[in-house]
Amino acid sequence: MNVTITPSSLQGTAQAPPSKSYTHRAILAAGYASQTTVRDALWSADTQATARAVDCFGGAVSRADDGTLEIDGFDGRPDVPADVINCDNSGTTMRLVTAAAALADGTSVLTGDESLRSRPQGPLLGAIADLAGEAKSTRGNGQAPLVVTGPIAGGEVAIPGDVSSQYITALLMAGAVTDEGIDVVLETELKSAPYVDITLEVLEDFGVEARQTADGFSVEGGQSYDPVGGEYAVPGDFSSISYPLAAGAIASEDGVRIEGANPSAQGDTAIVDIVDRMGADVDWDREAGTIDVSSAPLSGIEVSVEDTPDLLPTIATLGAVADGDTHITNAEHVRYKETDRVSAMAEELGTMGVESTEEHDSLTIHGSESTLEGATVSGRADHRIIMALALAGLVADGETTVEGTDHVDVSFPGFFGLLEELGCSLERQS
Repeated sequence: MNVTITPSSLQGTAQAPPSKSYTHRAILAAGYASQTTVRDALWSADTQATARAVDCFGGAVSRADDGTLEIDGFDGRPDVPADVINCDNSGTTMRLVTAAAALADGTSVLTGDESLRSRPQGPLLGAIADLAGEAKSTRGNGQAPLVVTGPIAGGEVAIPGDVSSQYITALLMAGAVTDEGIDVVLETELKSAPYVDITLEVLEDFGVEARQTADGFSVEGGQSYDPVGGEYAVPGDFSSISYPLAAGAIASEDGVRIEGANPSAQGDTAIVDIVDRMGADVDWDREAGTIDVSSAPLSGIEVSVEDTPDLLPTIATLGAVADGDTHITNAEHVRYKETDRVSAMAEELGTMGVESTEEHDSLTIHGSESTLEGATVSGRADHRIIMALALAGLVADGETTVEGTDHVDVSFPGFFGLLEELGCSLERQS
């Protein structure tokens, strides 16, 4: 599906969708448990991939009409899957499930779509091998399809921290139910650290103790996943909140209110400060969980995305509207997402008349040298690129057509419906 957006002025109230990061972890944590009710879960293409993996391991995930998930888990030890585990486009699923597969007494095979089969898994495969499991890439390049044989018993493992924090999350979640536990020693500085904080928070909510150490993280073995009252509620998603927040900052004189913006360990809460620093009128009532934002002249700033890689596309669009330069730094790891998001935003915004300077570890948007013009742009089969380019279409001169918009289903299935509710004029073409 393609969507054509006409420049529009927005106003109204937006409900934050549930967090994709928390939902992934909650579904798998419930899989490690015996029986759990997960409320307010995001039911998207990515999180459904994690739910299917739990099913493959011998659990059962069912969804009620109100969106509540009832999950019968595999109680600590996954069965050997009867079929290949297809993770589709979800990198989080593949990494978390790869470590879970290493607990099974036998061999599991994992694959995904073309994009996922190009993403790096080598460090996690090496870690499983160091823990006396077997983990191989069928093509020998550290990429899926993957073949994993267990069971691992635990131990100490060294792993880089600057490729993906999901490796650490996967090992901590699996390590809790090993015999010996797992000590993760970081070989490099940890990037995207708030995502590990999310993991520690979810583990605690499920009754599992894990902790940060002087050189990494540690989780004791022999633990059980058991949330209080057998229930867990997923908070709102600040990665997704970034889109209506940015939309309000660039295209809403009368203001947009976002509900469900409750504080949590999510690093992407940084988007509120970023929008404020750039000059928008923004007020976050943390107790009420509401954010009010309205447009104002924006100015470029310098922003590190070391801990918030998912925000780069949103920040790049804000920079295209702002005066001066918006310098996005510490961005190398953003190149290893569904697509190379650094190049994708530089090239697609360039199609719309935006000047930028791309370097290996950074992206600078030259707002004052740019004229944002409507154009036909590619969503690159990446939900975050699609949504960021749609925001640019709100204030471009002329119509903007974003191609391949179906992929918003990965994290924010109702995104374009929400834009319409806020007053955006758009047309869908199948």
